[in-house]
Amino acid sequence: MDFQLTDEQRMIKETVYKWSVNELGPIQEKIDDEDWFPPDFFRKCAEIGILGITIDEKYGGLGGDVLMQTLAIEEMSRICPALGMTYGAHSNLCANNIHKNANEELKKKYLPPLVAGEKIGALGLTEPNAGSDAMSLRTRAVKRKDKYILNGTKMFITNGPIADTLLVYAKTAPEMGPKGISAFIVEKEFPGFSVARKLKKCGMRGSPTGELIFEGCEVPVENLVGQENNGVNVMTSGLDIERIVLAGGSVGMAQQALDYSIRYSVEREQFGKPIAKFEMIQQKLADMYARTEAARLLVYRAAECAQGATRGGKGTELTRLAAAAVLFAAETATWVCDQAVQIHGGYGYCLEFPVQKLWRDAKLYEIGAGTSEIRRIIVARELTAEAFARKNAR
Repeated sequence: MDFQLTDEQRMIKETVYKWSVNELGPIQEKIDDEDWFPPDFFRKCAEIGILGITIDEKYGGLGGDVLMQTLAIEEMSRICPALGMTYGAHSNLCANNIHKNANEELKKKYLPPLVAGEKIGALGLTEPNAGSDAMSLRTRAVKRKDKYILNGTKMFITNGPIADTLLVYAKTAPEMGPKGISAFIVEKEFPGFSVARKLKKCGMRGSPTGELIFEGCEVPVENLVGQENNGVNVMTSGLDIERIVLAGGSVGMAQQALDYSIRYSVEREQFGKPIAKFEMIQQKLADMYARTEAARLLVYRAAECAQGATRGGKGTELTRLAAAAVLFAAETATWVCDQAVQIHGGYGYCLEFPVQKLWRDAKLYEIGAGTSEIRRIIVARELTAEAFARKNAR
């Protein structure tokens, strides 16, 4: 494997980081303190061309690869993890899924404004009683003439309170279980759609998360994505990419926590010398570095595997590799950020020092987009699938 980034990938990485430092750095404290979302965020993202990294050029995108998208969220998350997550939900969970699964008419209609930052995207999957068990969702869609009527509730939806365009899953044939799910593009102006509330979170503040209500929501039949009762294929086709891209956010947080800790340990003196001279602090820094680098390489490898699969390669490792990448990266970020708080001591527990924010933010990636427990189940299932198949064939 070539561990060198291409010129294009390196440019995305450097551009997003410099932009994040200049644009998000000065306001990140306000974002967290006030749970404030900067209204010009998506317009500014569009100006540097990162809203459609994996979208074809004919829809306004860059036509880039999964690793480029992962690098973008990684570098943004080094400065503001909350907006990194909001960016990922828009560009990957919504736009990339539409790009991958919708017909040409829907792509032409919805992708250009998403890429241009004129519309904000979200994914509506999780429900109050359907989190890890996504297949048990209860939102219903009934076809009536030229419309589908949706009824149900979605919960923990990133960008939900501000989204214009949502990719929503509902059951069109409940008796068929998971095989009776369909996917739809819903606009916030459609009759019967509303935002019930914006959720208050301890971390990732500034990334609007909400509860959405579909009460007789009227969706044109042409807004069906893919085929009716084929929503599971739409859902699962995007999950591997989603896990990889969001894992980039965890890597970014871990890197920033490490950077803060190195700087603080060199400047902070106790017993007449910088604490970086003490072996126990050195051990922490060394372990933080090793785990962060291991997470980064695992995530990048998964991104390369995903790109190989989209080019027509076998991609046989993709599902287990994607689950392993987000599992390890998320738990690494939580651990590294915890160590950063410990290194900073009492100051690390004070709100004016940024490591406590990273500490609060990091935990969400162990819960959202599939919990660590579910990710372990996926990895183990994929590792043993071939062995069980051989055993059963005997």
